[in-house]
Amino acid sequence: MPGGNWEKIISITKDGMRSIGTMRRKIGRGKRIALLIDGPNILRKEFGVKLEDIVEALEGLGDLRVSKVILNQYAPQGLIEAVSNQGFEAIVVSGETGVKLAVEAMREIYNPNIDVIALATRNAEFLPVILKAKEKGKETIVIGIEPGFSAALKHAADYTIILEGGEGR
Repeated sequence: MPGGNWEKIISITKDGMRSIGTMRRKIGRGKRIALLIDGPNILRKEFGVKLEDIVEALEGLGDLRVSKVILNQYAPQGLIEAVSNQGFEAIVVSGETGVKLAVEAMREIYNPNIDVIALATRNAEFLPVILKAKEKGKETIVIGIEPGFSAALKHAADYTIILEGGEGR
């Protein structure tokens, strides 16, 4: 592949998106997207990432059919309410959020009404989920933020979107 994996990595900053046009053409409109967000890993105050940032990153890539945020029992009530108010399903678990995210992802991988699996996480533990999705013919997108965004995860997905964090956003 000309240019290697770097063509599929999109950087989104407060000034807008770079290289997103190619991604939009390849994924195409009308694809049905399941978005699953690793709340404790992405929605951290120090990153300053908002749900609307993630939704905006996927706009024009298809139709968001499933949108879930996995949170742990320590999530503030205000965050849970904000997630619900923005049209996401908030799933609060008392145990490991990663297990629940993987279970939800597998459900969508086997959902015939979903074409694209989008995971918002930085964690390499979800690499098998990306690989299974691709094996089952789903397109994959990982959405993450630096620092700590797994290189293996970035390169395993069909497309990677890197959000710029920071509290000044």
